[in-house]
Amino acid sequence: MALIQCDFYSDVLGLSTSMTVILPQQTRTQIGMEGKAGDGKHPTLYLLHGLSDDHSIWLRRTSIERYAAAYGLAVVMPNAHRSFYTDMEQGGQYYTFVSEELPQLAESFFPLSTRREDRFVAGLSMGGYGALKLGMSKPERYAAAASLSGVTELEFMFNTREKDPTSLGEIQRIFGSLQQSKGTVNDLFYLAEQLADGKTDYVPALYQCCGTEDFLYDGNVRFRDHVNKLGLELTYEEEPGKHEWGYWDNKIQRVLEWLPLNPAEND
Repeated sequence: MALIQCDFYSDVLGLSTSMTVILPQQTRTQIGMEGKAGDGKHPTLYLLHGLSDDHSIWLRRTSIERYAAAYGLAVVMPNAHRSFYTDMEQGGQYYTFVSEELPQLAESFFPLSTRREDRFVAGLSMGGYGALKLGMSKPERYAAAASLSGVTELEFMFNTREKDPTSLGEIQRIFGSLQQSKGTVNDLFYLAEQLADGKTDYVPALYQCCGTEDFLYDGNVRFRDHVNKLGLELTYEEEPGKHEWGYWDNKIQRVLEWLPLNPAEND
């Protein structure tokens, strides 16, 4: 695998930012692992970080480079700060950045496939929210979306911060009020309803997991039940686990196994 630290300028954000990129490499003499790569452009996983992390964290806390090598899969890990991958009420337009500008730039910089069938998104915690948000709001662009211990409920984000003015202020600067965000692209329950109404020709494969001891577990169960009630296809997994990297290192391997990687020739 090739590992690239890419620093670039974002017109959408109006600032310089970064992404960490892993590219497949066909290898024959590498000791301890086998590298795979197709003949064309690479299928790509956009892998999103959590609230307190950045674009480097998946590489630092897991063996994502080693795991992805076996699949010939490129991995793009952008920096989105504490944005919840949202066009903030007061701040940067991070939803537009990750949904529009980032893939365009990444696909121009690197040999990444532009086919929907080869584009996937996943993330943990805040990034799990971002992954479901991108997959369900842009179903024509993503073949699959996976949430690991994701934040699923707007109510949770607001209610858990009510007693802390600083924390509540942060979430209000991102989303405005709870009422403003309900029924919009920021509302995962609403996006699932829109996806289920049959108005789009594309429905991404959805994956969701959460540890039963995770503080986000109850919200994940409620979102799972909502999606199932709507009749959307969802792969849901739960087992003992907390909100921590040992769990995510294990589950990202499961996500890679689950991804609907297309064996057809790429671009």
